[in-house]
This record gives sequence, C-alpha cells and structure tokens, in this order.
Amino acid sequence: MTTNAQAPQKTPAPALCEPCAGIQRHWRKAPGHAELVQGTHHREDRGNGQASFTRYRCDRCGAAWEYENNKANQHAGWALLAH
Repeated sequence: MTTNAQAPQKTPAPALCEPCAGIQRHWRKAPGHAELVQGTHHREDRGNGQASFTRYRCDRCGAAWEYENNKANQHAGWALLAH
C-alpha cells in the first residue's frame, strides 16, 4: 500500500505594508509611520541607565512593533515582534 501524503506546507506570512517595510530597525530615533497605534509602555533598568519600551500595532497590516528608547545604545529602536 502506498501513501500519497505530502508534507504540510506553511502558509507564508502576509507581507508588511509599504510604510512598515520602510521602518529602519535597530536604530535609535528612526521614525515609525502614521498608522502605528501606540499600545503598552514599560521601563527597565539597565546597567548603564534606564530604557523605555513602547509597543505599537500597525492599523494597515497588523504588524506588532516595539520601540526601545535607550540613550546609551544607538542600536536600540524599532524591532518587529510579530506579523
């Protein structure tokens, strides 16, 4: 008996909208875009000071973003959490 089973294929994640695709990641002071809706905010103590984190969700494509503001780290900034 032979089986004709195919491996399940993953559905590709929907693409980021054009404004989200243009966000410069991991660079402090990089701008977001107008359709990002602000969510939760929290602060964390770091060895070199305090960093603040704010979550955002895009109204157009649904991407979840987090912005880290840390004056001691130039490579903080936008990070894509989920899409």
